[in-house]
Amino acid sequence: MSQMQTLSVPQSKSLSKLGSSGWEPLGRLQLKWTPYIPHSPTPKQLAFLLLENLEAFYGGAAGGGKSDALLMGALQYVDIAGYSALLLRKTYADLALPGALMSRSHEWLGESDAKWKDVDKTWIFPSGATVSFGYLDGTNDHYRYQSAEFQYIAFDELTQFSDFQYRYLISRLRRLKGCEIPIRMRSASNPGGIGHEWVKQRFITEGISASRPWIPATLDDNPYLDRELYAQSLEKLDPITRAQLLKGDWSARAVGGKFQREWMEIVEKPPESCRWVRYWDMAAAEVKGNNDPDWTVGALMGRDSENIYYLKDIRRFRESPQVTEALIKNTAQLDGKSTNVYMEQEPGAAGIHLIDYYRRKVLEGYAFYSDRPTGDKVTRANPVSSQAEAGNLKLARGEWILTFLDEAEMFPNGAHDDQIDAMSGAMQILMSYKDEVRITWV
Repeated sequence: MSQMQTLSVPQSKSLSKLGSSGWEPLGRLQLKWTPYIPHSPTPKQLAFLLLENLEAFYGGAAGGGKSDALLMGALQYVDIAGYSALLLRKTYADLALPGALMSRSHEWLGESDAKWKDVDKTWIFPSGATVSFGYLDGTNDHYRYQSAEFQYIAFDELTQFSDFQYRYLISRLRRLKGCEIPIRMRSASNPGGIGHEWVKQRFITEGISASRPWIPATLDDNPYLDRELYAQSLEKLDPITRAQLLKGDWSARAVGGKFQREWMEIVEKPPESCRWVRYWDMAAAEVKGNNDPDWTVGALMGRDSENIYYLKDIRRFRESPQVTEALIKNTAQLDGKSTNVYMEQEPGAAGIHLIDYYRRKVLEGYAFYSDRPTGDKVTRANPVSSQAEAGNLKLARGEWILTFLDEAEMFPNGAHDDQIDAMSGAMQILMSYKDEVRITWV
């Protein structure tokens, strides 16, 4: 097969790429191409293949041609010696499914001069270039690629992976000095899955501003499918999943029903007369590998004379015990000594010792108290939900709000509920103050 082929792209309104200010016309371009790619890209796939950014994301809805786009990208440079590409799914079974990445590669390359090495799940091309298939199912599977280097890595169904796995694989992208092959991290996915929130944040929310463009594609963008029949099958799904797969709707989520974001008004500044408490919900684990432990969360909440509650701040982190101590002490210093500090006390001797340690060593000189909540998490959150629905819970504007609202709206069905636990504890403490008589000396 010939070397360094390009595909000429005429000017078209439908053929465009993402610029710093949105979609821009391409004019006439030359797209790096090889004969190993058996059909022309759709307009959306073409826009994706032309991107020069390190990271890029494709798709949203089902049937938009995501897998083809990723495989096309992997095959663009297989006529160049030294080129290496890796395509990933969550499990080996996902890779081997009919119509999935690996089986599709056999449809495209089975009659070509590329050779399949089944032991390594790798295509080897006459140039010496390789395209390999892998998976990241177990906790330590990412170490399988620790000594490898690639110029192209693609994640199919990215929301099935953790952000740690994705970021770790970025470190496997490199090339020799003087090599002109671009370094590319590519991914595609539908909304939903365990990684929904971090993928949405990285590519949908931040996206262009962080030089991580997203090429949205739906069933209507893929002329190679029987769109009418496929759409009929998607219509049989529940409303949330249907919105995610048919429309590629990243805002469609299986909410828990305890909180709705429109219940909680965002204010610029709470009243100065509020009585404040900072309530800490502690977590014992820090991030190691691709685990997803609970968060240590401190919620700062106040109540005014009209019994309106203000959630002013959320501190949220997953660190070692030493770093956690320093962050909690620093937060107390910022809150000031007029803010009472509470910490949930876990059952048993360990909980007693932790509270005693913080009282004597970390928060000495502050009004620090332990709290032993009763009831399950949902029961403890019910008073907060009631106050929020009544319009009596307001949020002070801050960078923490988006993450908090996402968790609140999912509660109790989300992956984490630490912010809700801390907020529930803070409100319970403030409610216990309700009947106290406060005297101001003049």
